[in-house]
Amino acid sequence: MGIGLLIGLGLMAALSYLPGWWVGQVMRRHSEPADRFDFSGADLARYLLDRHHLEYVLVEQTKSGDHYDPADRAVRLSPAHFSGRSLTAITVAAHEVGHALQDAEKYPPFLRRQEVVERTQWAQRIAGWILVAIPVVSVIQKGPLAGLIMFAAGVMTMAVPVFAHLATLPTELDASFNRALPMLKEAGLLKRADRRPARRILRAAAFTYVAQALSSLINVFKWLRGMRR
Repeated sequence: MGIGLLIGLGLMAALSYLPGWWVGQVMRRHSEPADRFDFSGADLARYLLDRHHLEYVLVEQTKSGDHYDPADRAVRLSPAHFSGRSLTAITVAAHEVGHALQDAEKYPPFLRRQEVVERTQWAQRIAGWILVAIPVVSVIQKGPLAGLIMFAAGVMTMAVPVFAHLATLPTELDASFNRALPMLKEAGLLKRADRRPARRILRAAAFTYVAQALSSLINVFKWLRGMRR
């Protein structure tokens, strides 16, 4: 494996890692003070939903990451944001409520985003199986060609979620800046000093899925290093 390819793989690994690191840094930086507000992220989500006549949307705690589930009509928050009273907690909660508003309004980009996500879930499920099958196929075929073909298929399959999330990024930005930020301002929850940090958090919330998808490419990097050996 040439030095150029190694450099390229190193850059790919860095680009895969840095977005997730940045999102985590922004979220953690504004998680203190932990008692910034007198109410939790869950309290705020419930208040905003009721204020927009979405009483039927649930607010639940989850360990699967902050998200809005359109199938169950539920805003789900991680424990730190469900019970937390930091600027990060309430801002992330507002972002997820923004998705609930998109769903209620039948916002076209949101509906298209759901279609894209559903159609690409198969890629995430079979990517791992393709990569695991590479050594077996190589042995059966007694040659590297079949393994290389399956590896290429695995890389392409794992890249599908990345492109899917990039394509749906406008929906995330809309939830952050056209819905969550105005809701926080209208409710009088942001002091002047909070506005810029809140925008950073909302930007990070919008890029969360993209960062997670990019981080999955680190697995491809590991596999390429394994092939070099």
